[in-house]
Amino acid sequence: MLTGDLDRLLAAEISALRPPPPAITTAGTWEPAPGSAPAPGTYATPIAFRLASSHSGGPLRVAMTLAAALRRADWVCAATVTGGYVTVTVTPEVLAALAARVTAAGPACARSTALAGMTVPAPPAPDLAAATSWADARRRLAAYLTGRLAEVAGARIFPTGLAEREAVLARRTGPATGPVAAAIEFAGASAIRYALARLPPGASAEVDPCRAAAHHLGVPAYAVRYAHAHAVSTLRQAADLGLSLGEAAEFQPRLLAHPSEQVLLDELSWLAERVAGAARRARPDVFPRYLERLASAYFDCQEQRPAARPGMSAGGPGTTARLWLVAATATALRAGLDLLGVDAPDRL
Repeated sequence: MLTGDLDRLLAAEISALRPPPPAITTAGTWEPAPGSAPAPGTYATPIAFRLASSHSGGPLRVAMTLAAALRRADWVCAATVTGGYVTVTVTPEVLAALAARVTAAGPACARSTALAGMTVPAPPAPDLAAATSWADARRRLAAYLTGRLAEVAGARIFPTGLAEREAVLARRTGPATGPVAAAIEFAGASAIRYALARLPPGASAEVDPCRAAAHHLGVPAYAVRYAHAHAVSTLRQAADLGLSLGEAAEFQPRLLAHPSEQVLLDELSWLAERVAGAARRARPDVFPRYLERLASAYFDCQEQRPAARPGMSAGGPGTTARLWLVAATATALRAGLDLLGVDAPDRL
């Protein structure tokens, strides 16, 4: 969401450049800021390099012009230039406001217009149990997820010839056989699907069903799904204690100032950008890994700043703010798991 806000702000500044630049989209240009530990809410863009061809000053001069204009926005606390890259840091309050924005957006929190104007093939959802091998299952799932993520990022999709093949597979009679079908029978469809989705190109496509089925936080699928279940359980526990989110207008973002809360908010702010980036590069495997970082940030935050705990009998503005953050995390994790076609249980 914040990267979309920055896209719109940047587009307005680019249109004001003299001489006017050629038509160019700013969407989907944000990257993590260089450095080992940039402040939460910090984003970098190489957009100046794309604009430099129409300006004699080169990328550095364009970047400095854009940074100076960005600093005028009251919700931007810093805009610097390094080697032609513009690095922007938003205020902690604007970053914290994502807790209410993501929650209110629901499943749409993952959507953007980053790939608007692109056309991407969209194979149908594969029947993984009918795959002839692990490599076949991964290839078909990766192609499907790339199209699914691209559509959510604003691309126009078109069906491909795989639809006929899937229809033939769907008409087959009798139980599916083969290694993938056996693994799904043992570990469950969601566990195997997630494990396949996160495999990078070049890695062995085979999934260990015993590991995929294990219930501990060292298993990526379990960690992400458990984080969602924990967040939902926290909201349920808070409701049992008589605590609620209240009205969004009463949410006080300044109360989410703890470092662990800011780190979690920073991860949340990348959701739509990570969807678009995975689709743009045809690397859907990077998106589950983003969800794992989000889940890890949530666990760290809950350890240091729990929103609800046994024995809590009353809340206050700080508790309410933390519940908004929990709700936003649950919303983002569910949206991400839904995109992968993996169930997001309320209990595990």
